[in-house]
Amino acid sequence: MLSPAEFHALHRRGAPIVLPNAWDLASARWLRAAGHAAIGTTSLGVAFDAGKCDGDGETADDTFELARRISRAGIAVTVDLEAGFADDPDEVGRFAGRLARLGVVGVNIEDSDASGRLVDVGDAAAKVAAIAAAAPGLYLNARTDAFWIDGDGDGAERHAETVSRARQYLEAGASGIFVPGVLSPPAVSALVRDIPAPLNVLVQGAIGVPQLARLGVARVSTGSLLFRMALGTISAAAHEIARGTFAPIPGTPSYDEVTGLD
Repeated sequence: MLSPAEFHALHRRGAPIVLPNAWDLASARWLRAAGHAAIGTTSLGVAFDAGKCDGDGETADDTFELARRISRAGIAVTVDLEAGFADDPDEVGRFAGRLARLGVVGVNIEDSDASGRLVDVGDAAAKVAAIAAAAPGLYLNARTDAFWIDGDGDGAERHAETVSRARQYLEAGASGIFVPGVLSPPAVSALVRDIPAPLNVLVQGAIGVPQLARLGVARVSTGSLLFRMALGTISAAAHEIARGTFAPIPGTPSYDEVTGLD
């Protein structure tokens, strides 16, 4: 299993790590067997599995338990903390410290709230600083959501807000910056230019990983995409079975392949 330092070294501009996001131990094991050296968790998948709401700070225990199970299986995992599961930075730091003692390699924390608004940058930076102090070895991916929550906003203003917040999070101890949202190549290039740290973006439908690499991205995450695709595949297959026209899609693993997984 990767150490936090080894995971950190995988974040290279121009040669990004593609980080798939799992929602349970089964998906984590399958992704590791598919050749991924590290995985992330997806807060949507964890929340949906627990019957709770994503982004509301309700899944701290569920997230910790999943991190424990994945780490126990010898899989390097970086954990989505939503906004830290608490308003008190010290409490956020203590939670990250507990995760570090499990052996996780990183955490991800965001700066928007459940209502879809950016929080005070000072409050968000205080959480970053608390994590950095409590778990100094972890790769601390600070997510800033100016492009995520205001898709119709002015591009220059969103860029300026993103860069300003990113720099404050880096000063507070972040290792890298995550900017989710649908981004154009010029927007990605400008973020790489102006953020002095590894840049993480979501998988972009119109921009493949090779182009993101050429733009200087250091990490590409799938977010909730794989989870949502799995749900779509399940419902489509069940519908086709009921209609009597079902055939497994190419790549569907056999029973023996699943049971034979290490």
